[in-house]
Amino acid sequence: MKSPISIGLRCVLLAASVWVALAPAAARAADAPKRGGTLVIAVNADPRSLEPGINRDSNSDIVVNHLFEGLVGYRTDLSVGPALASSWSISPDGLSYTFKLREGVSFHNGEKLSSAAVKWSWERKMSQANWLCARFFNGQAGLKVEAVETPDPSTVVFRLAKPSGLFLTQLANVQCGVLVASPASAGADGSWTPIGTGPFKMGTWKRGDALSLSRYEGYVPSREPASGYSGARIAYVDAVRFQVIPDADAASAAVKTGAVDIVPDLDSSKMAELKAAGVKVMTAPGLTWSALLIQTDDPLLKNQNLRQAIAHGIDLAQLTAVRSNGLAKPNPSGVAESMRAFSPEFLEWPKYDPAAAAALIRKAGYKGEVIKLQTNKRTVGMYDSAVMIQAMLSAVGLNVQLEVLDWSAQLDNYVNGRFQLSSFAFSPRFDPSLMYAAFVADKATAKWAQWGSQSARELLEESSSITDQDARAAIFRRMHAQMRVEVPIIGLFYAPTVEAVGRSVRGYQPWASGRPLAWTAWKE
Repeated sequence: MKSPISIGLRCVLLAASVWVALAPAAARAADAPKRGGTLVIAVNADPRSLEPGINRDSNSDIVVNHLFEGLVGYRTDLSVGPALASSWSISPDGLSYTFKLREGVSFHNGEKLSSAAVKWSWERKMSQANWLCARFFNGQAGLKVEAVETPDPSTVVFRLAKPSGLFLTQLANVQCGVLVASPASAGADGSWTPIGTGPFKMGTWKRGDALSLSRYEGYVPSREPASGYSGARIAYVDAVRFQVIPDADAASAAVKTGAVDIVPDLDSSKMAELKAAGVKVMTAPGLTWSALLIQTDDPLLKNQNLRQAIAHGIDLAQLTAVRSNGLAKPNPSGVAESMRAFSPEFLEWPKYDPAAAAALIRKAGYKGEVIKLQTNKRTVGMYDSAVMIQAMLSAVGLNVQLEVLDWSAQLDNYVNGRFQLSSFAFSPRFDPSLMYAAFVADKATAKWAQWGSQSARELLEESSSITDQDARAAIFRRMHAQMRVEVPIIGLFYAPTVEAVGRSVRGYQPWASGRPLAWTAWKE
């Protein structure tokens, strides 16, 4: 007969074994995605527009990519993957791309997705004078789409004038917004109602306060796993609210109290404070390029000696260390370290040398004329960079004065070339050709262009037309070597992606684009 002690011990051991067996299952259940709730994302201003690629800024990009999908999209590893297209094939001559559409997809108004809607969306873009990305597809930058055909409702064919190494990359280009909308989006009166196929549909928009989207219950996901803007965008939360909080300190306070769940584009100086408050701070290599724009058509700044002096007068290492809280390294080129084409040559630049700067200033015949440096306080980083640049350039003898504007005014000045110097940042481009195309163009026709050199434009076109990646990298090295001499722009650094994530949020991960993906997250 077994003693009560041995029986009790067996019960304890049995209970322990059951607990050990159940514990992983319980942990897995706790980690499993949950449906419900509202995810609140802080933005520093209203979107400029909800029509993809038109009158856009980064806030516009964030919202429209929750409402719409493109044929393809960037994955988190910066490759191009499927979105509305389930697959595609390329003809042997490289002139035809045939896309097969995902089955069962419908727009938010219930209309079935068809190749006709893809063609309509494309032709609308190409007909709009204010779509700045038309130059990437009309032959100006080498790539030219000659026709879009719809042989059947589930097939779309793009025909090119000549082979291109950038066609899929440009289709996925976040800034271009080559996304598919229902033709019902465009009103006869010129109005725009965003009707897409994405995991969220339009809710309410109180300008200056918040824009809300609700989960689209009819969403049919891709069979590909979710990755960036590619694959299945399965939403778990009932709604996402983009809360306008212009002040960075107020946004940080809101995530600490739980009033906001995610603060994207967090200034790195806030990291320690938020971590101490129990807020998750997540980082990833970034692709947002902070830069000092130089108007080379300006009577003063067209002098290359003066531009070289500015380059020698800015301590990139000190500026980057302060601005990124030590998370980034200086990078004056259009090639980020996370890009395949990167090599150490892209970090070469006129070294910080105040004496050399002063000598070049004298050589340029500079007489102390005022040089205005435009910036804004909506994007704190741009303002902080401007303050540091002003101090550094003043120390070498340049009379630089800050001109603090509303962000919209500064952006309009950029588009129209109305500035001398401008503290700026280019939103993420996932390929060097796309980054260089953001500032290389004919300045006679593209007022926003920073670098109008004919040879630079020819090199950019060549980089866009070939597929050999080593050959493309060699072209970018030639472009950067030329840029070091001409100094049409001064790249500062690629800002790391830093985001604050509330304690109740699960599943969320930042990525290089710096744009939050609401469909990846759920709430406890």
